Amino acid sequence: MFKLNDVELLEYIKEDVPYFDLTTYLQCASDKKAKLQIFTREDVIVACGEEAARIAELNGCEVLFMLPSGTKAKQGDVLLEFGGSYEGVQSAWRSAQVILEYSCKIATYAYEMNQEIRDINPHCELLVTRKHFPFAKRFCIKSIMCGGAMPHRLGLSETILFFEHHRKIYDNDEIFYEALRETKIKALEKKIVVEPKDFDDAIALMQNGVDVLQMDKTSLEVLSKIVTYKNEHYPLVKILGAGGIDKENVRDFVLTGIDGVVTSKVYFCGMANLGSKIEILK
Repeated sequence: MFKLNDVELLEYIKEDVPYFDLTTYLQCASDKKAKLQIFTREDVIVACGEEAARIAELNGCEVLFMLPSGTKAKQGDVLLEFGGSYEGVQSAWRSAQVILEYSCKIATYAYEMNQEIRDINPHCELLVTRKHFPFAKRFCIKSIMCGGAMPHRLGLSETILFFEHHRKIYDNDEIFYEALRETKIKALEKKIVVEPKDFDDAIALMQNGVDVLQMDKTSLEVLSKIVTYKNEHYPLVKILGAGGIDKENVRDFVLTGIDGVVTSKVYFCGMANLGSKIEILK
């Protein structure tokens, strides 16, 4: 698992503490030492524990305990404990806790959604879109991966996905199908993914060599028909379900036999319920 680097974390810290912590400065408590624990009030999958710990270190604190990313934490468990100067602990506190609140919630939602999928089909993958928070891509990707999901598309440079907008430059569907065959020759190492317009278009795309169909906001009935046709005639083609899929309805989509679930929901599930307590050391 990759880590966010010090340059990224220092920029994050600078947003919160651009110069100094005015409150603790005015307390004139530079001689005080403190210890802080961040704990969870709910069961979570830990994500970005290493980054939260590094934030403490970059504020001059010593990390005393940390749960690694991917760990299952129970209600009441301590996720991170660090100590140091009173001013350093206070400066690190919110930055470390907030990164854990967001990342643990994302990872936990991804994990729970993935469990719903795997209960039905262990070979169906949970894929998360690139509708992540702006300027937080690496943070979001690490969080979803801690929960067992994979990024749907890391960026436009690595994947080929034709939407309806891309088809506007072709005079008709037949010209587009011919362009797909040419694309497969040019990008011989890549899979060609297309979002079909309807059932008939999905069938025609399979007949013209598409590798993956991304079915957006498609009814369960039509999705089942497409999967049945695919299994009978083009078993190597993969079918993705997308559009409005979340933890509550994902089982219905997986039961159609699709190969993967594409979702953005994990980024909009709120924040983990974490708490903290500080101890002033004698």
